[in-house]
Amino acid sequence: MGAKLFGTDGVRGQANSWPMTADVALRLGAAAGRYFRRDKQEHRVVIGKDTRLSGYMIEYALTAGFTSTGMNVFLLGPVPTPAIGYLTHSLRADVGVMISASHNPASDNGIKLFGPDGYKLSDEAEAGIARLLDEGTRLAAPENIGRAKRIEDARGRYVEYAKTTFPHRRRLEGLRIVLDCANGAAYRTAPEVLWELGAEVIAMGVEPDGFNINLDCGSTKPQAAARRVLETRADLGICLDGDADRVVLIDEKGRIADGDQFMGLIATRWAREGRLAGNTLVATVMSNLGLERHLEGQGIALKRTAVGDRYVVEAMRAGGHNLGGEQSGHIVMTDYATTGDGLIGALQFLAAMVETGERASRLAQVFEPVPQKLINVRFAKGKDPMGSDAVQSAMAAAEKLLGGDGRLLVRPSGTEPMIRVMAEALNPAVLDQVMDTVVGAVRQES
Repeated sequence: MGAKLFGTDGVRGQANSWPMTADVALRLGAAAGRYFRRDKQEHRVVIGKDTRLSGYMIEYALTAGFTSTGMNVFLLGPVPTPAIGYLTHSLRADVGVMISASHNPASDNGIKLFGPDGYKLSDEAEAGIARLLDEGTRLAAPENIGRAKRIEDARGRYVEYAKTTFPHRRRLEGLRIVLDCANGAAYRTAPEVLWELGAEVIAMGVEPDGFNINLDCGSTKPQAAARRVLETRADLGICLDGDADRVVLIDEKGRIADGDQFMGLIATRWAREGRLAGNTLVATVMSNLGLERHLEGQGIALKRTAVGDRYVVEAMRAGGHNLGGEQSGHIVMTDYATTGDGLIGALQFLAAMVETGERASRLAQVFEPVPQKLINVRFAKGKDPMGSDAVQSAMAAAEKLLGGDGRLLVRPSGTEPMIRVMAEALNPAVLDQVMDTVVGAVRQES
C-alpha cells in the first residue's frame, strides 16, 4: 500500500475511500511518528486543517496514530497550509500535518506532511514513512503514550507573523479590497490581516459549512470576485484557495492575473532592488512562454521544474533561490515562508501598489502571454491513456505541427484521475488544431 500512497502533494483522495480513510490516517500517523522520533524526552507534532467536514475524522485518526507512538499532538484547528510550515518550526515540532485537499471539492481530503524545518517532505522522506507504514505500528509503552492539546491562539500567531512581512510603517488605508477566502482555511485569518493593516475589506467565501469549500469561489473560480470588484469599485481583488497556499489577483478593471503575472512583477522588482537571489526565478513547466521571454528581456533566468510547489521549493533550496511558484497561484518566497502562501503573496503585491502609487491594472499585467490552452480529461479507473499508442501518435503529430513556435505538455495529475493537456502556440489556429488532436485522442482512450 505504501508505495502508491503519496502523490505530488502528500496523500489525497475522496473522503472515506482509500486512501483517505480513518484507518489509513491512523496508521500513517503512527508511521510518521515513528519516522520522526528523535533521541530526546519529548516528541511533538502540530496538526492543522481546512474547513471540510471530513477534517474532523482525519484529525482524530491522525491524533490517535501519533499519540500511540509517543508523540505529543498540538491541534491548531482551521489554519492556512503555510501556517503549518511556520508553526511547525516555531513550536520546535518534529513534524507538521495539514489536513486539506487544497483546491479540490469538499468531497475530497488530503494529508500534507512537513519536516521540523517547516518544509514539505522530500520524496525520500515520504518513501521512508511508506516503508514504515507497510511494516506495521510499533506502539509506545503505556507510560509513554502521547498527549493531545489544542492551541487556541494558533490563528493569532500566524496573523501577527503575516503582518510582519508587509513593509514597516506602511499601511493599506484608502484601499478597498475584495477578498474571496473560498470558504476555506483562511476565512478568518486573511480578513483580519488586511483589516488590521488598514484596508477596507469586502469579504466573500467566509461562511464555511463543511461542504462549500471552493464551491464556485476562490482561486479556481474567481469570476464572482471579479464581478464584485467592478460592483464595489474596489482597488484589488484577492482570491485564495481552500488551504490558502494559492492566490489569484483581480485588478480594478475586473481582469484576472494568474501566478505567472505575479511572479513576473515580483521577480522584476526584486532584481531591480538586488533582492532576487541568483537573479533567477523558479517556475514549473506550466508557466507561459510569455513569462520566459519577459524575464529574458530583464536579464533574469528562469529555471523550470516538474509541476508541484514542492518541486519548486526543492529546486529553490538546491540553487539558493528565494522566489518561485506556479501559474496556478502558488507563490513561494522563502524570505517569508517555507511553502506557497496566498496571503503573504497578496501582501507583497499590495506593498508594490502602496510603494509605487500605481493601480493594480498597471502592476498585474507585466507581459503579453503566448496563447495557451489547458484542458483536463478525466479517465476511468483501470485506464491508462498515456500508455496508449493512439495518444502517443497524436502527441508526436502535435509536436511536429508546433515546430519551434510553441510547447506541448501532456501529463497525468498527481492528485486526481485526470490527464492534463496544455499547449502554447504563437498561432492561435495551430493551438486549436494541436489541442483538438491531442485532447480527442486522450478522451478516446479514457
